[in-house]
Amino acid sequence: MNLTRLEHILDRASSRQITVIGDLMLDEFVWGKVGRISPEAPVPVVEVTGESFYPGGAANVARNLREFVDRVEIIGLFGKDRSGQQLRKLLAEQKIDISNAVEEDSFRTIVKTRIIARNQQVVRVDREQFTGPSARQIREVVAAVQKNIPEIDAIIFEDYGKGFLTTELVSQIANDARSAGKIVAADPNPRRTVEWRGLTVIKPNRTEAFLAAGIPGHDTDIVPSQDMDLKRAGEALLKKWETKYVLVTLGEHGMMLFQEQETPHYIPTKAKEVFDVSGAGDTAIALFTLGLACGATPTEAAEIANHASAVVVSKLGTATVTRDELIANFREDSEGG
Repeated sequence: MNLTRLEHILDRASSRQITVIGDLMLDEFVWGKVGRISPEAPVPVVEVTGESFYPGGAANVARNLREFVDRVEIIGLFGKDRSGQQLRKLLAEQKIDISNAVEEDSFRTIVKTRIIARNQQVVRVDREQFTGPSARQIREVVAAVQKNIPEIDAIIFEDYGKGFLTTELVSQIANDARSAGKIVAADPNPRRTVEWRGLTVIKPNRTEAFLAAGIPGHDTDIVPSQDMDLKRAGEALLKKWETKYVLVTLGEHGMMLFQEQETPHYIPTKAKEVFDVSGAGDTAIALFTLGLACGATPTEAAEIANHASAVVVSKLGTATVTRDELIANFREDSEGG
């Protein structure tokens, strides 16, 4: 895809409206330096120099979209605790619509704390509560989305396995959106039993794809385009999920796009250097879906997602990619041959 075509696709982005539904969390980064080993145990002592907070989980998908799209809505579960208030504030500052999100008095907002020293993650601390929506909350969310479907261009389900997404909630919304001709995407979680069927695209990573397909996973040095087990998994998932496209993210190896009656399309990674992979999957599903919503072909959308992911893994923290960074990454790649 040349730069003119990319810019033509991205020019349509600001007018699109996308709703993200899934597990919300707050990402905390504690930055510091290590000068000594603790006398209490053989572990480093991190001297804290700063802290950063970002919307995480499904909220990070919305944050990635907001770089390109004027109207982004996020639906998930907030607690009324301090972390929930902080997450709401961050989303409001970025003008992400949270009017249909669910607030639960007894819910403790999920927080992932990463302690970083000398650009390396020392440890991650998760504070989480697995809670599914009540029958009343499902009805309210479904009704809110149904009301907005005429204006929505795409819906993304982002499942971090924390309980907000259920088969009942997903199937009702997906059926209505599909009937209205809307794009419906999902980033699944292998620990959950949500039935993903009849969507436009589903984006597992390699491990999730093998688990969902019931094929034993294994580490391999085989080039993905020659990996017969990967091809078998992707083709099995197209049938199992009855979806148009399956996009398998392969970490440092790029992505593989599967579609019915087409040869699997392998896209090598565009990452020049990798500092932090946290949130790269969020970027991939956000930009692939956005590409489709802007009239890109599935292959073009996958190429956009791959370049976007290459940008975010080169940054520390839960990062996003801007339009200028995305175009620059494409330009650098094309000039490099």
